[in-house]
Amino acid sequence: MANNDIEHYKSKVTPYVFACWILAAFGGLMFGYDIGISGGVTSMDDFLIKFFPKVHERKLHASENNYCKYDDQMLQLFTSSLYIAALIASFFASRACTLLGRRPTILMASIFFIGGACLCGAAEAKWMLIVGRILFGIGVGFGNEAVPLFLTEIAPVQHRGAVNILFQLFVTIGIFIANLINYGTSMIHPNGWRISLGLAAVPGCVLLVGSLIITETPSSLVERGKEDEGRKALKKIRGVDEVDAEFQQIVAACEQGRQVKKPFKKLFKRSGIPALFVANIIQVFQQLTGINAIMFYAPVLFQTLGFKSDASLLSSVITGLVNVGATFVSIYLVDKVGRRKLLLQASVQMFISQVAIGAILLTHLSATGTLHKGLAALVVILVCTFVMSFAWSWGPMGWLIPSEIFPIETRTAGFAFAVSTNMIFTFIIAQAFLSMMCHMRAYIFFFFSAWILAMGLFVVFLLPETKGIPIELIEERVWKQHPVWKKFYDDDEGKRDEMA
Repeated sequence: MANNDIEHYKSKVTPYVFACWILAAFGGLMFGYDIGISGGVTSMDDFLIKFFPKVHERKLHASENNYCKYDDQMLQLFTSSLYIAALIASFFASRACTLLGRRPTILMASIFFIGGACLCGAAEAKWMLIVGRILFGIGVGFGNEAVPLFLTEIAPVQHRGAVNILFQLFVTIGIFIANLINYGTSMIHPNGWRISLGLAAVPGCVLLVGSLIITETPSSLVERGKEDEGRKALKKIRGVDEVDAEFQQIVAACEQGRQVKKPFKKLFKRSGIPALFVANIIQVFQQLTGINAIMFYAPVLFQTLGFKSDASLLSSVITGLVNVGATFVSIYLVDKVGRRKLLLQASVQMFISQVAIGAILLTHLSATGTLHKGLAALVVILVCTFVMSFAWSWGPMGWLIPSEIFPIETRTAGFAFAVSTNMIFTFIIAQAFLSMMCHMRAYIFFFFSAWILAMGLFVVFLLPETKGIPIELIEERVWKQHPVWKKFYDDDEGKRDEMA
């Protein structure tokens, strides 16, 4: 049936719609740049001397415990404060998306991010750093709410997975660029860290300009009663005049959505639970793979393994390049093999990688020693295999699946919960990882591998496939057909939900 829908929905990829995809995806580059820049900056001596001198003192002592020398709550707060701000901002972003549209929300994201970059780059005190990070966080909250929704809603159904994954591709590109910049600025004394933090304004400026060029999504326009503009926008992004079939489906979905006056309330109705649970548990699992622990603190991690400062930054550049390359695998395969197969394959690969890293560190890295060069190189390779599998699976699917599984009436509200859950667990991992590494040592990798095992079981039993199904028909074709989740739908509950 999905194939028939695809045949009825006419479209072609025009230069304009391709530009819309790329310009909007710079919201992902903002997010990725911040992820990559934080770990590198927190390992720079000049930055530590200015803001965290006690951490720098511990770092200088060769006898200091390998696993604990960066354990400092304020240092971790520098990284993690962004995610608490993004968590709170995502709910305001949900309202902005609904009332104003996706495009103005993206515009606001860029303005906040630019402000954060300027304040962090000019920081002279810890409070300036933290306030700058909070502005970054508000920008990330707005961007991570609006951009994946925008990409999902303007993408043709047959390319929806690949288009949405552009967001994650640009996240990986942002991480890679940040690692390169950190590698270069680490040699600029004493203000190299200012360059690293201040350059975050560049992707923010691109997104700002892009938000003035891109179109609003047809779904958002129709949802806000602008049907004529919605039809024009649909013709513009599809590159054809024959859009009646798809437009009528959007109108029907929006008409149904208008019956729901309290979307947040409907999310917690029985029929809203499947999408809400899946969207949020995917975000939890995405963070419990341990990916952000590795990407935030890759330079710190490699220094712990015995790499010198420059070598550790170079090693993180390598992992960043792997991250970018592997994301292209997902773009190519997601609409061919589907979401579930990519997630299952990657769960196996990530599990093996994490267990192997933990075993090597447990048996060969003492509290005050260093790894043999050969073993250290092997750990870098294992980190790369882990990053590679994440980049074609849980990374992009964490944003793609939640953006396509909610009906129109609860889409922005449901996705806001997904974004906020991602930020909560990103905050927890960012705030706790260095302390966890100090107390758990090598066992932290076994901790993450146990969660990866649970993730694989979740995919097998509870995650439906959404490949090739129009987002307006997800409820009928996915949830009501799934052997577990269909039990949450019945006629009486559906009638009550419509009146909610």
